[in-house]
Amino acid sequence: MAINQPLADRMRPKNLEDYIGQEHLVGENAILRKAIESGNIPSFILWGPPGVGKTTLAQIIANQQQRPFYTLSAVHSGVKDVRETIEKAKKQQFFDAPNPILFIDEIHRFNKSQQDSLLSAVEQGTIILIGATTENPSFEVISPLLSRCQVYVLKSLEEKDLTTLIERAIKEDIHLKQLPIEIAEYESLLRFSGGDARKLYNTLELVINTEKAKQNNEKIIIDNKKVVDILQENIATYDKNGEQHYDIISAFIKSVRGSDPNAAVYWLARMIEGGEDPKFIARRLLILAAEDIGLANPNALLLANNGFDAVNKIGWPESRIILSEITIYLATSPKSNSAYQAINDAQQLVGKTGDLSVPLHIRNAPTKLMKNLGYGKNYKYAHSYEGNFVQDDFLPDQLKSTLIYTPQKNAKEAELLNRLKNLWKGKYNY
Repeated sequence: MAINQPLADRMRPKNLEDYIGQEHLVGENAILRKAIESGNIPSFILWGPPGVGKTTLAQIIANQQQRPFYTLSAVHSGVKDVRETIEKAKKQQFFDAPNPILFIDEIHRFNKSQQDSLLSAVEQGTIILIGATTENPSFEVISPLLSRCQVYVLKSLEEKDLTTLIERAIKEDIHLKQLPIEIAEYESLLRFSGGDARKLYNTLELVINTEKAKQNNEKIIIDNKKVVDILQENIATYDKNGEQHYDIISAFIKSVRGSDPNAAVYWLARMIEGGEDPKFIARRLLILAAEDIGLANPNALLLANNGFDAVNKIGWPESRIILSEITIYLATSPKSNSAYQAINDAQQLVGKTGDLSVPLHIRNAPTKLMKNLGYGKNYKYAHSYEGNFVQDDFLPDQLKSTLIYTPQKNAKEAELLNRLKNLWKGKYNY
């Protein structure tokens, strides 16, 4: 074992018995465990946050079923690499040999042509495809490929899982078990991990190595203060390996929301320099446009959507300019979360009031029986009235006069409020 091999790699489990977490998938009688034990596994996609065991699980399956295991990274591989790997897999199809597994990490980064190149091999069973993604496969994986794969959702590791990983590393790792280590406090280690086993192990190893250099073979006692101090001292190294992925995207979002274009572009640059997927950034900007700018500047959503399309068309590195333009535009736009608040309030209202009846006059009446029952009766067709508007009731009877959308104080929504006041006499007088 190489002396510079990271702790996370040294502690990677080789079988399901040592695999921590994801009980809903690989626990006793769980769906994926049954498939693994039966020997009949489908092609599938593992969707979950970083460091929860996607790659490890794929390797365990290959080992347990003694299947040839090929791995490609969507970041570095193209169509040529996919086809070459499939050809290798075909050459291993003889007698009763199990089909090889092709594991593709970050499959959401494959473009359409790269994903298309997998279809035939998956459909014919030449390979068992296992894809790993941190992004929703519904958005990132083409429909023909998605329809040929199961999707299994992995969850962030829980506190008990992370604690078990720490204790196991200290007792079993070839290097750490030789050191006098005591974990006095776990909270900071767990908090900085964010449910990510790789991040946890990297943090633990960094803290232990730093303390070992100071202690001269004395007992290494790890507490919350030491963890925080050491991580702050080594923040550049910590970022370089993408360990603050979620912290940085959080800082980016909050900077745009806070109307600071300088900070927003800085955090954008940090993501770009860290190798972040441009589509991930573009998608977050789309969400920002709807959630935080909203009706204060409806053009923001249009620009963000066009930017998302442009990023897909242009590619890297030019897409960084598009992302910069959208980021600055959103950061300098007026802000409103009224649309976000309205749907939240509406969902809470539905949760409290249940399935209230649709008023008869606005029900659909496609049959004679429905018409006889009063469906659609007395419905007022707005376009038949002056100004294409007539005051009527569209909410269930129990919720009449309820206000869900509340315009906020910005120029655009001030116009909307005036229009609503003119249309709905007396309803928006607040």
